[in-house]
Amino acid sequence: MPELPDVTVYVEALERHVAGKRLDRIRVLTPFVLRSFDPPLDAVAGRTVRSLRRIGKRIVLDFGDGLFAVIHLMIAGRLVWKPAGKATKTTKNAIAAFDFENGVLFFTEAGSRKRASLTLVRGDAALAALDPGGIEPLTASASEFRDALTRENHTVKRALTDPHLFSGIGNAYSDEILHAARMSPMKLTKSLGDEEIERLRRATRETLLSWTDILRAEAGGGFPEKVTAFRDGMAVHGRFGKPCPVCQSPVQRIVYAENEANYCARCQTEGRLLADRSLSRLLKDDWPKSIDDL
Repeated sequence: MPELPDVTVYVEALERHVAGKRLDRIRVLTPFVLRSFDPPLDAVAGRTVRSLRRIGKRIVLDFGDGLFAVIHLMIAGRLVWKPAGKATKTTKNAIAAFDFENGVLFFTEAGSRKRASLTLVRGDAALAALDPGGIEPLTASASEFRDALTRENHTVKRALTDPHLFSGIGNAYSDEILHAARMSPMKLTKSLGDEEIERLRRATRETLLSWTDILRAEAGGGFPEKVTAFRDGMAVHGRFGKPCPVCQSPVQRIVYAENEANYCARCQTEGRLLADRSLSRLLKDDWPKSIDDL
């Protein structure tokens, strides 16, 4: 799922391409993508994009007079820009198309899960209702970060990815943040000391800022083309079995529900292997307890 760095770079690209431009119409190419009926799609036809912003992992196009179009990419949603003269009526996996005076913005989604969404809302209150309410990790003060982190007693992995606590952080960058903080993803937030909380806050800021800069450089002033949760430069996310860039130990993972946590046992858990809910139960006493046993 595109997270804070990816969505930020998308917003910046949209500012360059469609801010101040007239939207002629929105074409819904698959009916499930539209999650609202009032205001209707033609309410924004002929209007100019006043500004763009990010709310969590959502992209907001402001058309003025309290009219907003909200794009939620979810896991497989992506945006493709085709300038005027090169635009086609549709593109691969397109679920919606925004026809601007200078080109077409295609909203695509690969796969069959169909979770990406487009919502039109009227008024600031309706827009605010779409915000889960998590703090902005790049601008939050140390006390705000601490309060959000320790509001409930969760694992740090769950806390970082909870949109009601932190805005824009998902599975991929939480893995990278925790590796940078040298912290176990399963450590409980209520057990964290002052030094650990500050270390996690610094790692959160540095990781998100660093990856935003990397993605911005990749876009090179154009439109992002390779938006993915798995990148070669990542330390642990999506790198199960590959060497940790710090200590060279094989990256480990635990899988739960539809998510997974990737970590380095030497760097983050003092060499201990975290128990996988299904595999450790199957192996029982044969489950290795440390990276050395493995």
